[in-house]
Amino acid sequence: MEGLGYGANNRLKVKVATRNIATYRDPAVILIDHLKEIYIDGELETVETSNWHAKVARKDYMVGLNLTGLGVDDPDAQFYENYACGSERNYTGYCNDELQKLFDKQSMMNDQDEHAKQVWEIAQKLNEDGTSQIITHNKNATCWHPYVKGFAMMTNSLYNGWRMEDMWLDK
Repeated sequence: MEGLGYGANNRLKVKVATRNIATYRDPAVILIDHLKEIYIDGELETVETSNWHAKVARKDYMVGLNLTGLGVDDPDAQFYENYACGSERNYTGYCNDELQKLFDKQSMMNDQDEHAKQVWEIAQKLNEDGTSQIITHNKNATCWHPYVKGFAMMTNSLYNGWRMEDMWLDK
């Protein structure tokens, strides 16, 4: 930022737009706090949910904080949804045909170590290209009583383990 002329006496002012619900506002407030460290003063702009998607589609924001909820913890969904050329949820319009070929390549890899290496390379390139950034990941937990039996904990998703035909109550 200093190389661009910003500093303690010349701070960049931005509005950070997000939906007016806690799960969006809270990360936006944290983002604003972190931006202060690099001479950016953010002002929170809350948007009613009914207006949010139209605002994003018009690209009517300086900085927009959005959440992407995906059912599976796998980079495929993130890459294709948020960065693929022509994706409806690629709000910034980012498009890199060569990188998209790497999305496909990593998607088909069986070797987990090579897959992880390819994913990190893609993430680095997305970072270098200044794409929309993933700044937070949500943590979820599942709790149950000891008398609930047969529950299969999913390792890659919050959503795909709710088949209960093999569960029973032992009480």
